[in-house]
Amino acid sequence: MQADSDALLIVDVQRDFLPGGALAVPNGDQVVPVLAEASKVFATSGRPVIASRDWHPTDHCSFEANGGPWPPHCIAGTSGAELDPELQLPPGTKIVDKATTAGKDAYSAFEGTDLDSWLKRQGVGRLFIGGLATEYCVLNTAADAIKYGYDVVLLEDAIRPIDPVAGERAVESLQQMHVLVTKSGDVSDALR
Repeated sequence: MQADSDALLIVDVQRDFLPGGALAVPNGDQVVPVLAEASKVFATSGRPVIASRDWHPTDHCSFEANGGPWPPHCIAGTSGAELDPELQLPPGTKIVDKATTAGKDAYSAFEGTDLDSWLKRQGVGRLFIGGLATEYCVLNTAADAIKYGYDVVLLEDAIRPIDPVAGERAVESLQQMHVLVTKSGDVSDALR
C-alpha cells in the first residue's frame, strides 16, 4: 500500500470517556497527546485525519434507563460529547458521528455512517487507528475497516481499554485479523 493512501482515524476521544467523564476509560487521557502528535504528522504530510464520536440522543438505547449497559454519555450537543480540545485536530478533520438515533447503537465508526464511502473517495487504503475504548469502539472500528478492505495499523500507545484483560484480548483478536500493531513513534517512518 502506498503511503499517500494513508489516513489517521481517531476513535471517540470525547470528554465523557476521559477522567471525570460520565463513562471514563481508565487512563484515557494518556492517548490525547499521542494522537495530537500523530494528527500533526498526518496533517503536515497532507494525509486525512478523521475523528469519530458517539453522538447520542437523550433517550439512546445504550443507556441503562432504556435497558442498555451504560450510563448516559456523549449526548449530542453537550460538553461531554465534545472531542477533547487538547487533540488540537487540524483544519479539515473529517468528523464522523455514530449511534445518532435512539433505537440503534454503533460501536464502529463505519456503522450507519458515510465513513467507508468518504475514505474510498479520498483514495485511502490504509488506516492508522487509535482511541477509546480498546475492546469496544476501537475493536469494532478496526474489524469493520478490515471487512471493508483497508489495511489497518493499530497504534498501541494510543489506545486504552475499560478492562485490561478484555483490551488484551481485543488486540490479540485484531492481530489474528492481520492488523499490524505498532507504536505512534513509528508513524513517521511508515508514512515515507
